[in-house]
Amino acid sequence: MVKEKYQAVLDLGASLNIKDGDVKEENGTLKVNGTANTQYEKNLLWDKIKEIGGENPTDIMADIKVADNSVFHRHVVKKGETLGKIAQKYYGKASLYNKIFEANTEKLKNPDMIYPDQELVIPNP
Repeated sequence: MVKEKYQAVLDLGASLNIKDGDVKEENGTLKVNGTANTQYEKNLLWDKIKEIGGENPTDIMADIKVADNSVFHRHVVKKGETLGKIAQKYYGKASLYNKIFEANTEKLKNPDMIYPDQELVIPNP
C-alpha cells in the first residue's frame, strides 16, 4: 500500500537511472536505497518524497547516495537556453550564471555563447 503512495518517487528514480536501487516494504514502511549520479538528482528524489509524504515522512526511509560529489550536476544544453536560465534552474537565481561559466571556461569563451548539446558542469552551490 505504501509503495503505491510513493510510486511517483520510484518512477522518478527509474527515469534518473538510479544505480543499485532496492525497494522493500516492511511493516508499513517503504525502504528505498540507491545511488544517484549527482547531488541535484538526489535532491529531486527528496523533493518528490516530501511532496508526497510531507516535510518529515514517517512511512518511508530512503538511503540515497551520490556517485559524483565533485559537481552538483552535469547539464546538456537545449536549444534556447542561456546560462542565466540554467543558473535559475539549479540555483534559483539567474544572476549566478557566472558560477557556471567559470566552471566551464575550457569549453566556453563567452558566457553569451552556448550551444545545444554542450555538456556543462554545474558546480556545487
